[in-house]
Amino acid sequence: MLALILISFLVFIINIPFGYWRSNVKAYSFQWFLAIHIPVPFIIALRLVSEIGFAWYTYVFLVTAFFLGQKTGSVVMKRIHRACQHASSCLVMDLMRCIRLYDD
Repeated sequence: MLALILISFLVFIINIPFGYWRSNVKAYSFQWFLAIHIPVPFIIALRLVSEIGFAWYTYVFLVTAFFLGQKTGSVVMKRIHRACQHASSCLVMDLMRCIRLYDD
């Protein structure tokens, strides 16, 4: 059970930058599709490495973590774009840019 909670947390963290990217592109575009589907192989790899398997109850945790990570990325994007006028679709670059703005 501890492994499932840890993997769910990792899935959540992995999806935050992808949710950030997804929320800043046109819905149903190629980039939108990529932002949703690129994390999936990493999640499958985490399942296999951690040996939590593919039991039905693991889907509840991991799908919830997936969507919460995507939603959190979307919320972070809205807040950063409100704070920094010239924001892009890359969470890391936008965070670095905003940190430099507030350091000056």
